[in-house]
Amino acid sequence: MSSSPDLDSVVQQQVHHIVGGYNHSDWQPITLTLVEYPKGDLLGKLLAWISLAPLGIGAGFVALILFRRDLHTIVFFVGTLFNECVNMALKHWIQEPRPMTRSQIWTEYGMPSSHSQFMCFFTQYVLLFIFIRLHHMNNNNARMERLVRLLVLFVCSVATFLVCYGRIYLQYHSLSQVMVGAVIGLIVGTVWFSLTHWFLTPLFPMVVSWKVSELFLLRDTTLIPNILWFEYTVTRQEARARARKLVSMKSQ
Repeated sequence: MSSSPDLDSVVQQQVHHIVGGYNHSDWQPITLTLVEYPKGDLLGKLLAWISLAPLGIGAGFVALILFRRDLHTIVFFVGTLFNECVNMALKHWIQEPRPMTRSQIWTEYGMPSSHSQFMCFFTQYVLLFIFIRLHHMNNNNARMERLVRLLVLFVCSVATFLVCYGRIYLQYHSLSQVMVGAVIGLIVGTVWFSLTHWFLTPLFPMVVSWKVSELFLLRDTTLIPNILWFEYTVTRQEARARARKLVSMKSQ
């Protein structure tokens, strides 16, 4: 059954109205993921991809929280959110524009750089976590553990440098905006780690005993030096025990 001409005309008028409204509206980009680089510039393209590292780290936090439910990971993630709130507050207080000279549609302020502040916060927290929290936690593979920790610090440091350099190279921030963001990130990272290590971590055993923590399967792995090795050995032992039990049941 075909639609009436009046209905078709009404639909067309509505479509033209919507499209016309879009054409006369100011479009606002989601600047969290919008990264541009000079066409044909391989270094710029590489730095543009590396500048997405904060998004990858954030996705990693969400995955860890969903599948591991560790309180320290949750507090670390909350620290990154707090760091972003500090950055937004400073941007709207200082109100310094970005130094971009090419045609652009950016409306956000540039002082301090949120990318450099995030990466320096993350790297500073990881550094303090390794040298303070894990300093006295060594297992039989102490040498291998130290190498892994140094490798983690090296990767974090290189990624932080490349992200900071990329923000200047791609003309999203000036040198001063990146440097100020880096310093603030280091300060906030140090303060948040100190708060977590000295004040919040001692409360974790009490928090995991709450009913709501049991409901969401939250856990405290503070005293376990190598959670991967611990979970591996426990899982292997449980699998072997279940296998022996299954064989015993079949033999009866």
